Amino acid sequence: MSRVVFKLPDLGEGTVQAEIVAWRVKPGDSVAEDDVIVEVMTDKAAVEVPSPVTGRVVSTTGNPGDTVPVGSELIVFETAAEAKSPSAAAVAPAKHAPAQQVAPAHAVAAIATNGHAGNGAAHASAAHVSSAGRVATSPAIRRRAREAGVDLAKVHGSGPHGRIVRKDLEDFVRSLSEPVRVLGRPSAVRAVPGATAPASLTGRGSQPEARGGQATEEIKVIGVRRLIAQKMTDAKRNIPHFAYVEEIDMTELETLRRHLNSKAGNDAPSLTYLPFLVMALVRVLQEFPQCNATYDAERAVVVRYRSVHVGVATQTPDGLKVPVVRDAQALSLWDLAAEMRRVTEAARTNTAKREDLTGSTITVSSLGKLGGIASTPIINAPEVAIIGVNRAVERPVVIGGAITVRRMMNLSSSFDHRFVDGYDAAALIQALKERLEHPATVFLDLPRKT
Repeated sequence: MSRVVFKLPDLGEGTVQAEIVAWRVKPGDSVAEDDVIVEVMTDKAAVEVPSPVTGRVVSTTGNPGDTVPVGSELIVFETAAEAKSPSAAAVAPAKHAPAQQVAPAHAVAAIATNGHAGNGAAHASAAHVSSAGRVATSPAIRRRAREAGVDLAKVHGSGPHGRIVRKDLEDFVRSLSEPVRVLGRPSAVRAVPGATAPASLTGRGSQPEARGGQATEEIKVIGVRRLIAQKMTDAKRNIPHFAYVEEIDMTELETLRRHLNSKAGNDAPSLTYLPFLVMALVRVLQEFPQCNATYDAERAVVVRYRSVHVGVATQTPDGLKVPVVRDAQALSLWDLAAEMRRVTEAARTNTAKREDLTGSTITVSSLGKLGGIASTPIINAPEVAIIGVNRAVERPVVIGGAITVRRMMNLSSSFDHRFVDGYDAAALIQALKERLEHPATVFLDLPRKT
């Protein structure tokens, strides 16, 4: 037998340290080569680190939430004599990492529906298993499955290529416990051996017993949630936000949207307001280039872009991500809708590539049915502007002295007041309003006023 000391490898992208999110093994466990041993989070990605050898875990270094420098001891294995040398083990993971790319957690108010259907009966079929014998899913779901005592190979995945998403696991866990009527009493839950449903899966908060009817739950802020907290704090501390809210009459655009959806083929993506909004935004940004920009604080330089790379704030099971629709100015309405659907779905299922999650020049944030009347979105630094979409509702308005019912929607936007003056911010939103209220102009390059 021999011992192999495995150190945290260079995970690329100039990483000098990583935060331990969750250990997948503990001292005494036996592991096979390429088994995932730990989940770590860098400033740019979530990474599943595989074992370089087959053997037994002797010790691990660090707890979830701890930051570990690259090159420091991470785990010690006891292996057979013919196992790899420590030097070989130390470099082996470089070809395996990173497995899962995660968006920088941006401080944007956004809610989106996961959209994956599933039920207990559907889980009878097995999940997709890769050629390496591993079920396709995210690190967070693997952790929840371990806590619940669930074998992921038995869970049906409804994501792309059979990937298991959060709802699949939640539905499977619910299917393991059946309500049973006992002698006319209220339903009791019949426990299934080896399967539990913790609060993180069922959606119910933990209810530990406490005197005086008081209960608390402590949740350590690590991983993606820590990164979200950090980005939000930095954005609010460093950026003087200027908010501007305007109402838009969406009646004509709603008529056009419904008409186009009714004429579209079965393979065409359903049009929401967002593709129209982005297409109109691309047009008006030609007049307001200072809003399609980022600020490089280290060089004290504002970088303006000719291309429009639109970030789409997206809620995912792991937290908020901002996938990017690149070169939006070159896409048709249908192409915009299709690309938005592709990048947001990839973000939700942890299949997005790094280029899908970085490089946005301006962000849009839609709260959908939860949009409310107004909001104050936080700028997705280093950008200088974010356009927030609120809920569209029919309500009475006065037009030409008469009361009529129109479909109205508010845009709630924020700008970096260091580089976007209040006048220019208001003028951009007014130009956007004019385009959306006269939807034919969404598709036209209008001559500029002199």
